[in-house]
Amino acid sequence: MITIIDFFEESVNKFSENIYLWEKKSGQYKGLTYKETQTEVYRFAAGLMVLGVEKGDRIALLSEGRNDWVISELGILYTGAVNVPLSVKLTEPSEIKFRLVHSGAKMVIASGNQLEKIRNIKNEIDKNLQIIVLDDIVNSEANEISYSEVKKMGDSFLSNHRNSFEERYRSVKPDDYANLCYTSGTTADPKGIILSHRNYTANVEQAYSLMTIPSYYKTLLILPWDHSFAHTAGLYCFMGKGASIASVEVGKSSMETLKNIPLNIKEIQPSLLLSVPSLAKNFRKNIEKAIRDKGKFTESLFNFALNIAYKYNGIGWDRGKDIKILLKPLVWLFDKILFAKVRLAFGGKLKFFIGGGALLDIELQRFFYAIGIPMYQGYGLSEASPIISSNSEFKHKLGSSGYLVNNLELKICDDDGNELPVGQKGEIVIKGENVMKGYWLNDEATSKTIKNGWLYTGDMGYLDNDGFLYVMGRFKSLLIADDGEKYSPEGIEEAFVNQSKIIDQCMLYNNQNPYTVALVVPNKEALKRYLKENNLDLNDEKTYVTACSLIENEIKEYRTGGKYQSMFPQRWLPSAIGILNEPFSEDNHMMNSTLKIVRGKIVEYYKQKIEYLYTPEAKNICNNINIEAIKKLLIS
Repeated sequence: MITIIDFFEESVNKFSENIYLWEKKSGQYKGLTYKETQTEVYRFAAGLMVLGVEKGDRIALLSEGRNDWVISELGILYTGAVNVPLSVKLTEPSEIKFRLVHSGAKMVIASGNQLEKIRNIKNEIDKNLQIIVLDDIVNSEANEISYSEVKKMGDSFLSNHRNSFEERYRSVKPDDYANLCYTSGTTADPKGIILSHRNYTANVEQAYSLMTIPSYYKTLLILPWDHSFAHTAGLYCFMGKGASIASVEVGKSSMETLKNIPLNIKEIQPSLLLSVPSLAKNFRKNIEKAIRDKGKFTESLFNFALNIAYKYNGIGWDRGKDIKILLKPLVWLFDKILFAKVRLAFGGKLKFFIGGGALLDIELQRFFYAIGIPMYQGYGLSEASPIISSNSEFKHKLGSSGYLVNNLELKICDDDGNELPVGQKGEIVIKGENVMKGYWLNDEATSKTIKNGWLYTGDMGYLDNDGFLYVMGRFKSLLIADDGEKYSPEGIEEAFVNQSKIIDQCMLYNNQNPYTVALVVPNKEALKRYLKENNLDLNDEKTYVTACSLIENEIKEYRTGGKYQSMFPQRWLPSAIGILNEPFSEDNHMMNSTLKIVRGKIVEYYKQKIEYLYTPEAKNICNNINIEAIKKLLIS
């Protein structure tokens, strides 16, 4: 058993001159080697010791992804303290305040862009709260010190007390706490997930059983670095193999940073990327727009090529088998003349994506598989550090969440905790060294989640005969019919969104009601494009009836007689549809920081609309309420 410190030291010894971190400064990416990173970590850790940081202290880190994020975390860990990584997507002062107070954070490390968030609440917590600012600031306030100054203090300490510094970091044990990672708190106060050094190093070892990361691999870490998936699968998995991590160029706003991603991908030319469904959807939309802009012929050819690839690839497990082999020459041809050019937008060296963070619709997986950069779905949760399973280059079934990492036990249990046989659905329950130590200052939640060393995930799923795990969704999200039968809505919602150009977002609802209803956010641009192509005037009332009918027709495709009729049980498809003119977003708190919809808040906000959907007139999608919503959407 080793600590993160041991793990990093081993990597420095093996790969001292390899580039570990890439960051864009002054218009170009510059690399920091493993040895140079170690030097900076020592300086910062020693500076923290000068500031009085003791073993077990909690220190919060609020910053965009950058070299200093890694150096800060490792510096904290070398002192024996605990990092409390905070999401830059936290905007409400109360959200940040809760995490700082609950964790008992002794100090905060913040980037210049995030500093104001801490300044706004520090007096409510402790006016003497120490703040380390990663960037140079002109007008510093009381108890603020620059990161560069802390490292200078560290230089002096290392010159005079090197032995004390080494004694400190060597005293850190594998079971010592490394991180307190807070849940999003969508249904109650956030919970602080306690992850030890060994939780992380064990999970990295487990992850290596899924795939190989050569030392020449690079990735652009496009997910927030506090995100458990990016943290382990990115920072630490690459570290252990001497590979490289690049950060996205930080803009003046989150939107500007987002716009930098495509450019940075081309510059870094990553070997693999970590993604979540929301990013994958954006990538696909951008590809389809670029194809559409080239004209009708190119668009038709691209769609034809996709369909050929879909038939040849199957679900990956059966790729090119049996009669599919006859399509191989066509697949090869379309890859050369079409898909290879699409891949250039991702730098030309991208071998695959690893998808996590939420369920990834199989249609999205088929798309990326077809264009030659497969998106292999994985499964995990922060309480498991977080990796539990994944598909890989060598073994994959599209639609599944892959096979289990090594050194992990998994069982599927019924409501009474009894293990179910292969193929039956139940709660996913796991046991291994990657399972968290518990929830910080929350014994009740810990005892409900961890029983006899087994972590009860709260996710529904099953294992197939080949050992592939299928995750169906959260138990808290289940649709519950009036007869008590339950079903996960997430697969249906993902299908509606990913297989329709007109539906942008969707949430299904059924809480012991006679039928299921849906809240739908249409894709404004796709609707406008359709109306324009068909010469429909926004001043004509019939246009809005047509727009409503278009949305209804998309969902009818899943009913008997439609092209997706066998995809889902008919009883769970919505009988009434409510059209929304405002999207679910982080700003209105209907999406959390990992871009998952927050069902409870959506249901609460749209309570009256949901009640209306259970009236007879609501079953006609062209009702007055929906017509008005479509008008607002298209005219705004």
